[in-house]
Amino acid sequence: MTYLKERYVKTDDGAELFVQEEGSGDPLVFIPGYTFTTEVFEKQVSHFSKTHRVIVLDPRSHGRSTVVLHGNDYVTHGADLHAVLKELNVTGAVIAGWSFGCLTAWEYVKQYGFSEVKAMIFVDMPPKSLSADQKDWAEGPLDDISAIYNSSLRDSAGQRAFITSYITQVMVQRELDKDELTWLVEQSLKTPFYVAGNLFASGMFSDCREAAQQAAEQVPTLNIVAEHWAKTAEVYLNTLTPKSKVDVLGGHMMFWEHSEKFNRIVQQFLDETAKK
Repeated sequence: MTYLKERYVKTDDGAELFVQEEGSGDPLVFIPGYTFTTEVFEKQVSHFSKTHRVIVLDPRSHGRSTVVLHGNDYVTHGADLHAVLKELNVTGAVIAGWSFGCLTAWEYVKQYGFSEVKAMIFVDMPPKSLSADQKDWAEGPLDDISAIYNSSLRDSAGQRAFITSYITQVMVQRELDKDELTWLVEQSLKTPFYVAGNLFASGMFSDCREAAQQAAEQVPTLNIVAEHWAKTAEVYLNTLTPKSKVDVLGGHMMFWEHSEKFNRIVQQFLDETAKK
């Protein structure tokens, strides 16, 4: 993938964040999910950079950003996003988070408000990861989440097994060939297991419901949810954020597997937002 610009943005606590951008026009910012990198958004960058200034970043301890032992939580990731937008002089951005990247987006507006935000896109992430109410849209039963944290994320082998299973069972609907699966796993494993555990815990114990409600009231918002939990997600979002638009597509990584359909959904949302 060819980019016009690649740079590192240094945070106040010394981490360097890898940022890529391409195109010109209104800014569109993509934030990858748990342990993933800018590379997964290749098809979005290619499509939207024709009409927008597309910005993608590796959060701290992801991809080509600095691996650090501090700040591996989504409150800090929200502050890191602010540092990137400030350094790049970004105003009026459409911010699009995928999975735990949504937590980064919500934490950003918690801390800095909506003055530099034009619209927000949330890709397949409940605003509160865990819930005792089985009717809520949540990541899963507490016992299952606990087992992942206490068993799978204790070493590199466990992390590799966990992310491989998650990719094949939840993220992608079709059968992947060996090279595709290897590439996806390798993207995730650029974050070491001892950091992945911190991020997992931070994400699972996050509660961004209030920020999600505020976002839906303040700016146009779009939620794109995976098919496997769409019924629960739609009911939940229609109650919590009734002004937010909801679309359903594919698995957890639908923007990669079904990129053309995903890009059309986002393009329609961007076109509607531009008219407001």
